[in-house]
Amino acid sequence: MIKSLLLSALLVTTGPWSLQDCIQYALDHNISIKQSSITVEQKDVQLNTAQGQRLPGVSASGSQSFSFGRGLTADNTYANTNTAGTGFNLGAEVPIFQGMKITNNIAMSKLDLQAATADLEKARDDIRIAVAQAYVTILYDKEIAAVADNQILIDEEQVARLEAMAANGKASAAEVAAQKATLAQSRLSATQARNNLAIALLDLTQLLELESPEGFDIATVDAEKLLPGILMSPEAIFEEAVRIKPQIKTEELKLDYAETNIKLAKGSYLPTLSLNGSLGTNYYNTSGRQNASFGAQMKNNFSQYIGLNLNIPIFSRFSTRNEVKSARLSFQNQELQLENAKKALYKEIQQAYFNAIASQEKLMSSIEAAASAMESFNLMSAKYESGKANSTEFNEAKSRYMEAESNLAQARYENLYQSKLLDFYRGAELVF
Repeated sequence: MIKSLLLSALLVTTGPWSLQDCIQYALDHNISIKQSSITVEQKDVQLNTAQGQRLPGVSASGSQSFSFGRGLTADNTYANTNTAGTGFNLGAEVPIFQGMKITNNIAMSKLDLQAATADLEKARDDIRIAVAQAYVTILYDKEIAAVADNQILIDEEQVARLEAMAANGKASAAEVAAQKATLAQSRLSATQARNNLAIALLDLTQLLELESPEGFDIATVDAEKLLPGILMSPEAIFEEAVRIKPQIKTEELKLDYAETNIKLAKGSYLPTLSLNGSLGTNYYNTSGRQNASFGAQMKNNFSQYIGLNLNIPIFSRFSTRNEVKSARLSFQNQELQLENAKKALYKEIQQAYFNAIASQEKLMSSIEAAASAMESFNLMSAKYESGKANSTEFNEAKSRYMEAESNLAQARYENLYQSKLLDFYRGAELVF
């Protein structure tokens, strides 16, 4: 725990985190990823257990018994006497043919391991996307906070200007009060923007499993350089995604698992053959009689056994037949599940594609709107400075300009995220 805290503190103090830093740290420390990794290890152990079924089973046993009263003697007669017996046995069983059950169990365990590995990669992909979303939210909230701070500066300048004009009798007290109210509202908006940024930073640090957001910050991204480009069609993206995405791989492996399970169920129709062998000896003592020594009896009673055990199933009360039917139904259900996963992936890609198209259109219109709002604000500022416009007109122009800047910031980061998300579906890394 202390080591983790020190590592987190070291990383936080090294400077702003890039998106790659955040994603890598999340992959290394996120609890859900660790749980998925443990599941993979468990499946690997299960595979090793399945492979071990090919090996012979060896066991040893020992026994010690005491009998009082009437009992069987070494002469195979009954007498009222006390007896004691000691026995040792070493046995082994080697599977020769088990109806292909061992082979199919190994194959299913391998598929289970591969599916768990694909699930782990799906969990990693989910973390990557979640971190990228949280990262973009912080970038956007930073922009909004900067816009809010800029608005405060403009309002402070206007309050100072009006106060100076009021001192010279060129502005009324009402105008000064109104501008101060506008300044107070701007400060409130800035406070809310900073709170939103703090919450966004907290969300990301919690996703990274950091102990505290104190001192944590992310690197800025020049989203202005990312202009709308040509997007691949959803169909073309899906053609690539369906071959590489882990959620599809998982369902394909589960389908192979279900198919192998049918073979496993059919194996119960086949006979099984195993080789058995054992070594054993014993010592028998009867009170009141002369008994051979322990060593002599252990040597003389030493026995060896080897044999074959063949089991041929004839009628299993329809259990085997029903197991095969159930396995086939599971296979059919998994076919539908695979198809459903492909459709879900295609819908995700379609949604991401249309979101990307919308973000591009929004970005272009936001660039135009911001340019127009800036020009309008500059003209209104000049008119206001020369006394040709009142404070209400000035504040309205300023509000439109600030709103346009906020919309532009949002459009830039939406376009950044959506375009990178489409590339991510094609197998590219999430890099800003």
